[in-house]
Amino acid sequence: MNFKSQFRPDIAYFLKEGLSGIRLHGLMSVAAVTVIAACLLIVSTFVLIAYNLDVQIDSLASQDEIAVFVDDALSRDEARALELSLKSVPNVAAVTFIPKEEAFDRYLEQLGEDAYIMEALRDDNPLRDEYRVIMKDVSLHDETVEGLKAIAGVAATNSDKELSDRLGHIKRIVNAISYVLVAMLGAVSVFIISNTVRLAMFARREEISIMKMVGATNGFISAPFVVEGMTLGLLAGLIAFFAEWVVYGYISERLVRTSGIFEMLGFVQFWKVLLPAMLVASAVIGVLGSVLTIRKFLRV
Repeated sequence: MNFKSQFRPDIAYFLKEGLSGIRLHGLMSVAAVTVIAACLLIVSTFVLIAYNLDVQIDSLASQDEIAVFVDDALSRDEARALELSLKSVPNVAAVTFIPKEEAFDRYLEQLGEDAYIMEALRDDNPLRDEYRVIMKDVSLHDETVEGLKAIAGVAATNSDKELSDRLGHIKRIVNAISYVLVAMLGAVSVFIISNTVRLAMFARREEISIMKMVGATNGFISAPFVVEGMTLGLLAGLIAFFAEWVVYGYISERLVRTSGIFEMLGFVQFWKVLLPAMLVASAVIGVLGSVLTIRKFLRV
């Protein structure tokens, strides 16, 4: 007997029966694909946000500039006199003075078309005179900031490193949420697939009993249902991927508009990794949900 010729019809049979099961329970299949796709979309969105935060944090942490804001109580001459004190702080490479009028003009440029909203405040400028301090060694950021803050007349400091630390805190929260979502939504997805396959097996229970009586192996009986579960999972993965493409673009645009500084990476930069990852994850969910139901059903 030619093993290959016997094997090929079996594969065709498994595929045919698996796909017919999906058609037979069309409404349940659509519901399963929709729920799993939604679960994958939510998880992938959080994962991509966490990845973007990582990139942003690394970029900000490498910046060597610190903004030093001058106390409002100081006159312009006194504010300029701070330059020598700032330069004397260890790890300071260069110091640039920015009058509050210039800072206000820069702020208006950043606002673009909305600049007219703030123009009325020009005569009562809410900004402070400031210095831009360049560090020699970024790794000494914290020590440098402490030295700058200790100078009389310095009201506050701000730097990308400080923003990086705040983003790091946000990233830890996002990661924690992601882990919880992976566990919860993964379990929900497996449960949905499991119920869908259980329904298909129940509808064919008499056929399964006859197959067992004539000597069909559990593997032969199970294969079509595994194909059904995996196909549902793969369909959900594809839908979730294209939905993520749209959702990610929307989130990216909104973040840029509202924050003005946080710019997410383009989707094109990681879709080649995301697509296979989502397909593998969805296929595993489909197979796992199928196997759990099949094992219980065939024991009865």
